[in-house]
Amino acid sequence: MPKLLLVEDNEMNRDMLSRRLKKRGFEVELAVDGIAGAEMALAGGHDLILLDMSLPGMTGWDVARKLKADPAVAAVPIIALTAHAMESDRQQALEAGCDEFETKPVNLKDLLAKVNRLLGLEAAE
Repeated sequence: MPKLLLVEDNEMNRDMLSRRLKKRGFEVELAVDGIAGAEMALAGGHDLILLDMSLPGMTGWDVARKLKADPAVAAVPIIALTAHAMESDRQQALEAGCDEFETKPVNLKDLLAKVNRLLGLEAAE
């Protein structure tokens, strides 16, 4: 069972996404801010990280840069989650080290397709 780290400060988004991902067979670990998210990610054991970009403590952009700079976790794919939908925001997330980008409100079907592709799993139903 793939293990995901969901770093999201909005309780409603965190709850909704984690429940839907668990329902689809993923193990989901939660972090509520950038600092906790970075610490949990650096501790290892995750197959993929879903990272909100607008986080308290440490922004998602800073978390992504920190993780991609650490050889122990640099290969773990990161999907940026953000309400910022401009092409420049997407570019900024990719430059920070994110492998994919999903705008909020999250389209679950699109997100699952990205998660499955990055994990090398079969296409989502």
